[in-house]
Amino acid sequence: MEEEPIAGRAFGEVYRVQGRSDLHTFLLDAVRASGGRVLYASDPHRAPVYLGVQLDSDERIGMLVYPFRVTRNSIKNRPDDEVRGQLRYGAEESWKREHPVGRDVAGVDVTMILGVDLADGVILGLDANLWDPLPMGISFYAKDAEIQQAKSSGWHVWEKINRAGTKRSEPRSPTSLETVVAFTPDRLIDYARLERRATSLRLDPPLRYSAAVALTAKTAVDELPSRHVLEEQFALTSEQILDIIGGRNRLSVAVRGGVAEYHLEHLLETSPDIAAVERLDVDAMHDFNVTLTDGRLMRVECKNASPKTSASGSFKVEVQKTRASKGDPASRFYPVGGFDVVAACLFSPTGRWEFRYGLTSHMARHKDFPDRLTPIQTITDDWTESLSALSE
Repeated sequence: MEEEPIAGRAFGEVYRVQGRSDLHTFLLDAVRASGGRVLYASDPHRAPVYLGVQLDSDERIGMLVYPFRVTRNSIKNRPDDEVRGQLRYGAEESWKREHPVGRDVAGVDVTMILGVDLADGVILGLDANLWDPLPMGISFYAKDAEIQQAKSSGWHVWEKINRAGTKRSEPRSPTSLETVVAFTPDRLIDYARLERRATSLRLDPPLRYSAAVALTAKTAVDELPSRHVLEEQFALTSEQILDIIGGRNRLSVAVRGGVAEYHLEHLLETSPDIAAVERLDVDAMHDFNVTLTDGRLMRVECKNASPKTSASGSFKVEVQKTRASKGDPASRFYPVGGFDVVAACLFSPTGRWEFRYGLTSHMARHKDFPDRLTPIQTITDDWTESLSALSE
């Protein structure tokens, strides 16, 4: 380890490395393949690698890359159908202390932690927020099937379970999941944009997953505006907007509801049992009309489950409106026939964007208004993990 600047700028620890010139060359080629021009590249015998990149649009991106080689060596007690990378910089004795990831305090340059599979020409992008500080000596793995899918499609996203290990007493992520993106060299700049946004917005793994999936099609990346339309309308940065939301409870609740609907819509649209999904954004209406492949039409209302479970340990979900109409106390409670299904998002109690589906016809009624649903519903064994599994 050396205390020295890269490109005349101090980012933190700089490591002397050997035998990694091929990774350095691969990154330079990836910049060109993804539509960029290398304005500056740091010494191939130093890590991390700093790249100054210019695009045809005259946009410039500074990339601080921590590249690690991905191999297919046989590892004892590990499956044969996976690839492996290992975080190795500096002498092994130094691995016992912390190795913080370098950051640009101005937020101009983007930091990336990448596994480079030279054999298949695929790059694995690790969440730079979760892997900071770098746990030197630790290995990371991916199934060969994930690599092949990325090689075929150019961009592949999945969630991977992370667990506590010898170097940490708790999982790296509070949800015990992390988002991994594997991509081909022609998508390097797209990934840099994703990482820059994920870092600036402090996206947690589930939101990072959604952001990465949204960029699956390269056309989606090419069409991204430099600023979101709300940033333009409100004359605020995305971070300022998020700070406003985070500081106001009712806004946070509304946004969490919208995020749950976003995940539910994606889940429904990709389900092989569902023929069509219509999202409704109309006051006093349910959220989705869903047509199943067997011809059934279901009216679906999306709700967030409570972060607290019942005394029996069951999940529960609040099914009522924010307020009642003046002079009509029953109006706060949903009519039993108002929609067919409640889709309860379990992110709050589990940290995972998964859903349970319950038929309103089977739900408990309000004690004072028999034609209305009681406001707190227990998610029982009658609730299913897929919409198509529901039956009267």
